[in-house]
Amino acid sequence: MAMAPLLDRESLMRTWALSSFLASTTVVLWVCQAPSASAQRIVKKIESHCPLGYVDMLNGKCSTLGMMTYKVQAIDGRSCPSGWVDVGGGYCRKQ
Repeated sequence: MAMAPLLDRESLMRTWALSSFLASTTVVLWVCQAPSASAQRIVKKIESHCPLGYVDMLNGKCSTLGMMTYKVQAIDGRSCPSGWVDVGGGYCRKQ
């Protein structure tokens, strides 16, 4: 039975560095994903008024004050996709 040769210290360090880099990159990409359809209690104020169900916080943000959590996405002047309803303020909410 043949045994695989052991890796030298330099190869182990390169392997460890590469795996650490890949793990870090994965975490960063996961965190930086656009929260377009995630449940949101606070959203950026896009238009002059807040979406239905949100209160103007007078700091450029709209909040549900922790009462509810909606899945919203900005529509940027387009119509809402299927399964979403326009709630004003430049947002659509998942039905």
